[in-house]
Amino acid sequence: MKESAQPLAPTRPRFKPYPEYKDSGVEWLGEIPAHWEVKRLKDCLLRLESGGTPESDNFDYWTDDESGTPWVAISDMTRAFHVRETAKRLTEQGLRSKRLPILPSGTLLYSMYASLGKVALLKIDAVVNQAILGLVTRDDLASRDYLRWWLEFMQGHVQMLSSSNTQDNLNAYEVRKMPVFVPGPDAQSAIAAFLDRETARIDALVAKKERLIELLQQKRTALISRAVTKGLYPNVPMKDSGVEWLGKIPAHWGVLRISELTALLNGYPFDAEYFVRAGGTPLVRIRDLNATETEVNYNGPVVEDAWIESGDVIVGMDGDFNVARWRGQRALLNQRMCCLRPRNKTDAGFIAYLLPLPLRVINDLTYSTTVKHLSSVDVRKIRLGAPPEPEQRAIVAFLDRETARIDALVAKVRDAIERFKELRTALISAAVTGKFDVREEVA
Repeated sequence: MKESAQPLAPTRPRFKPYPEYKDSGVEWLGEIPAHWEVKRLKDCLLRLESGGTPESDNFDYWTDDESGTPWVAISDMTRAFHVRETAKRLTEQGLRSKRLPILPSGTLLYSMYASLGKVALLKIDAVVNQAILGLVTRDDLASRDYLRWWLEFMQGHVQMLSSSNTQDNLNAYEVRKMPVFVPGPDAQSAIAAFLDRETARIDALVAKKERLIELLQQKRTALISRAVTKGLYPNVPMKDSGVEWLGKIPAHWGVLRISELTALLNGYPFDAEYFVRAGGTPLVRIRDLNATETEVNYNGPVVEDAWIESGDVIVGMDGDFNVARWRGQRALLNQRMCCLRPRNKTDAGFIAYLLPLPLRVINDLTYSTTVKHLSSVDVRKIRLGAPPEPEQRAIVAFLDRETARIDALVAKVRDAIERFKELRTALISAAVTGKFDVREEVA
């Protein structure tokens, strides 16, 4: 699973610029090729349609029947570029309640909220919610395929167009006014074909890198699981632990509850009125779980039982029940977490590596609940395999070393992914703003 060096893009001759440029008239977009035009998005469209959401609790408006009309939400258009299915459908009565126009397959979808500026292509006839615009392009001026790439380029710039009083949302008026660089039909076709090809290559490389990260993370998890439940020595005698998730363990290990291995301290619901950025006492909140320092300090009455020390094991008791060793200075522990302080002959690192395994089982068993929550009683009752302390320390040293290697490789792969994405963005930007001429590239 060794990470190999790969070029960021196929080797190619240097791109040629267009022979002549002019001022685009849009200060933040600069110059464009002399024969290109600058239009508003509204000039490039036959129709711009907005959507809506019928009352969600009116069962006459919604249906699971395939005969219903697909209703596109932001989540439907952010999963992939092509929208071929939707999570929800509307009845005729639902359509009439909001007078929703049905958009034909081939319509570009444009997000005005949430994933601001996200573009997708509708591959079915459908309606959209109020966060999405349907753009039916005027292909004699700007082709749909070219306009898709222009809008993707503009995603990095739409915040300057958004309404400052609407939390970076856009509205249809602002979208209509958006500038568009319009080259001739041959250049539009060449740009779209070039970007289709080059971004597909980059996307394939990114997908391979992301798969590599998945495999490395699976290897990391398996490595930890094996070491903390079976030990480092493969040929030792084994015994049944009597704990379903734990299975067989080395015969010389004990099986103990968390309460026998650690002292447990609960976090405290400190009053946010006393949260300060400077001064006071460091306060560890659930968002700080994997950090080395806190975002806020506490300047109010101190609860002595809520102090934690560097090296303590912190457990998040809501959500995914994450576990981490606190690496920062002495601090106070906020609510929704507990602190495990190892007793004699127990290594904190061993607890931190082992505890996620039973918590993952508990998490899986509570998948159907609305709110996942652990109590300190739940934590105290968890049973773990407990090797002698010297063996615990050996396991921790092994895992610290091996997981550090995997983590470094994952970081390297993530860095490569970021560079691929930067290249993708740069190619799109350069192509649709005329920084180089791609017509020979696709000839």
